[in-house]
Amino acid sequence: MVTEKITIVVGFDQKEAVAYHAFCQSVMEKASVPLQIMPLAEKSLNVHFPTQSDGSNKFIYSRFLTPYLNSYQGWAIFADGDMICQQDIKELWDLRDDSKAVMVVKHDYKTKAAVKYLHNKNEDYPRKNWSSLILWNCGHPANKLLTPEFIREQTGAFLHRFTWLEEEEIGELNSEWNWLAIEYPENYQAKLIHYTLGTPCFKDYAETSMADLWKAAYQRLQEGTEK
Repeated sequence: MVTEKITIVVGFDQKEAVAYHAFCQSVMEKASVPLQIMPLAEKSLNVHFPTQSDGSNKFIYSRFLTPYLNSYQGWAIFADGDMICQQDIKELWDLRDDSKAVMVVKHDYKTKAAVKYLHNKNEDYPRKNWSSLILWNCGHPANKLLTPEFIREQTGAFLHRFTWLEEEEIGELNSEWNWLAIEYPENYQAKLIHYTLGTPCFKDYAETSMADLWKAAYQRLQEGTEK
């Protein structure tokens, strides 16, 4: 009997390593099936991308390696590390639609802040934050284009707007699977909360909207307890 296993690729940046671990903690303590968690740690990938002049996170390009890292087979979830999961990740996994190349929350908003964590600029652009949580159909023919060489040659705009895909190949997820703290109204029932402007591990965001949920997950990580 083959046991179902969920592959999760998580963005990792040493500047906020604690956020990665808190997110993984929050996923593991709720998961009802085995997980395979893969950090997108820059040194382990052996793939180099253009340096980000605006100080953005280290996985701004490498998230698009997810199909390649999974040998263009099966499905995988990519998630930014600055998140907290409040539901069984299998609920997200069960939303897979084989007719889609990716499935994302199709945010349509204007940011409330021109600057985010560590004083990085925070500009509006089409399909902003669509790529921060991706349910990847790694075996979809359209995603076989995503080789390291191809990704290296593209602009961030091309990749983050999923320009290589047809509109009908981009499936839609409910916003509760990528709820933007601060940007959106407080929603303590959201299934996955994304601290996109700044994880509460940074002092400037320690007391912001729904920061208490992140801090509770971090506390459980430190104490070795589960919710």
